[in-house]
This record gives sequence, C-alpha cells and structure tokens, in this order.
Amino acid sequence: MASVLKALTYARVSTQDQKTDVQIEELKRYCLAREWDLANEIADHGFSGGSDRRPGLMKLMELVRARKVDVVVVTKLDRVARSLRHLVSILDEFSSLGIKFVSVKDQIDMTTASGRLMVHIVGAFAEFERALIRERTIAGLDHARSKGKRLGRPKTINGESILALHLEGLTHRQIQEKLGVSKGTIWRTLKSAPKTPSNLKSKSPTKSGCKND
Repeated sequence: MASVLKALTYARVSTQDQKTDVQIEELKRYCLAREWDLANEIADHGFSGGSDRRPGLMKLMELVRARKVDVVVVTKLDRVARSLRHLVSILDEFSSLGIKFVSVKDQIDMTTASGRLMVHIVGAFAEFERALIRERTIAGLDHARSKGKRLGRPKTINGESILALHLEGLTHRQIQEKLGVSKGTIWRTLKSAPKTPSNLKSKSPTKSGCKND
C-alpha cells in the first residue's frame, strides 16, 4: 500500500485586512479529497508577492529543505512566486529535493506526469523570457552606441588633477570648486597619494629668495 503524502498548504494575502480563510478552506478540502495528511498550514498576511522574504514562505522553504513534507499545495501560482523566474527557481528546488507541488486553480500537479510536463513548459517560457530580455538589452546598447552615446559609469576625476592643484598651493575648497568634486574625494586622494618629495612641496614651501637646484 502506498504511503500517505504529507501535505503543506500555503496561503497569502497582500494586506492585513484581507483574510486567508477562503484559501485555507479550499486547500483543506483539496487535501482531504486527495487523502493526503495535512501536516502543516502556513499563511502570510500583509505581504506582496514581490517579496521573497515573507516569514511564511521562509518557513515553507525551511520545512521543504528538511524534507518534513512531501507535497506543497497552493490555490494559485501567484500566491507563492513573485515572478516566472522565481517560480521556476522554487520548482527546480522542489524537484531536486523530491517534493511535489500543486497549484489547484492553475491545474498544475507535479504528482502526475502531465503536471511535471507543464512545469517543464513553464521553465521553457522563463528561459525564453530571459533570452528576449538579453536581446532587447543588447539591441538597446548597440542603438545607443550608433548614436554616439558613451556607455558605462561616468569617469571619475583623475587623482592626478587633484594632486597637481594641491601642489600648486590650492586649498581643498578651491580644488573642490575647480574640479566639482567632494571634500571627501579630495581628502581620500591626498591621503592615498605616495609620500614623494614632490607631494610634500606644498607642505614644506621653500624660503623666500631660495631657488631649487
């Protein structure tokens, strides 16, 4: 006789004034109909699907990784995952751990061969989405270059410019105004500069009337 699967149900609502009761009851009925042992019921209140730092979701993943359950059941995919990529990541981890997954209303059931096929299709769509994003990004960069735009982070002020002005005797405020840099940048540049004789000239000016050899 096949062993009874231990089920974990997960419900989520976006705001504190919403209730998870409807989701929880639906999930209970589903597990009862499948004759599964409802081992854990987890819910997140007041958390959007955009966050993967939900207490309930973190607890769910903890139990899954400890293999305390056999199947995770939700009412809809958007209750558990924040994006297609996030969903695929979760399902991949479930598969590697031997944990089944069911989304009742989306009719995705990883306890069946057709459900596992559907998960592979979802993963293919996620990969297709990533490829499209890469192509659009590359096309956008190429278009920007063709228009003569310079890409990447703007160049920082050359430290040599700060040192040169410092050696000319300019104060930090004067250097700041001339180069448009912060006092912190000037201070860090001068502090990290090698202590060579040329750098020390501004600190030890020669006496009036003396000439350097």
